[in-house]
Amino acid sequence: MAVALLSRLHAHRRWVNQRLLESAQRLSEEQRRREFSIGQGSIWKTLLHLYAAEYVWLEALLGETAPVLPGDLPGALPGNQQGEGGIQSLEELREKWEELEQRWIAYLQGLSEVDLEQVVRKQSTSSGKGQVHQTRRSDVLMHVCLHAQYTTAQLINMLRQAGAESLPDSMLITLARQEMAQENQISSGEVD
Repeated sequence: MAVALLSRLHAHRRWVNQRLLESAQRLSEEQRRREFSIGQGSIWKTLLHLYAAEYVWLEALLGETAPVLPGDLPGALPGNQQGEGGIQSLEELREKWEELEQRWIAYLQGLSEVDLEQVVRKQSTSSGKGQVHQTRRSDVLMHVCLHAQYTTAQLINMLRQAGAESLPDSMLITLARQEMAQENQISSGEVD
């Protein structure tokens, strides 16, 4: 039951990420890089941070104690992209994020209830910086989704301030209603 619930939260996280990227795509480069006094300081930097956090946490779940996103400087907040080979464009970010999501899907499909109690070790880049913390796998999996929700709220606020024409609906209930409508169309034969 817990694995199914966590998988559902991660499916929602993936759905929201797609909507955030679609909204960012409709902005100019200037709007994406405009400085704000929230989040990571811009829509672009906050998207990078969101992607990087999901990357480093998956690596930690897979056994890497001090994971670093390619292009990031070690020891700094994920998504800093101040090293060599950093992500340069929204299209590149989208491609890398799609690859990462496939890895997340495969990881989640392989989880068992017993796995959730295992301990994950990860070196912190924020609270307790540099320390290796131990955390139950289930808590890491919840944290990734809750961090995504927190960061999504910041992004939506920045999108609003940047002048986005429409803001993405990031509510789980919206996803659930869309899925139910699709199921009803399929069961009634309305879908080609």
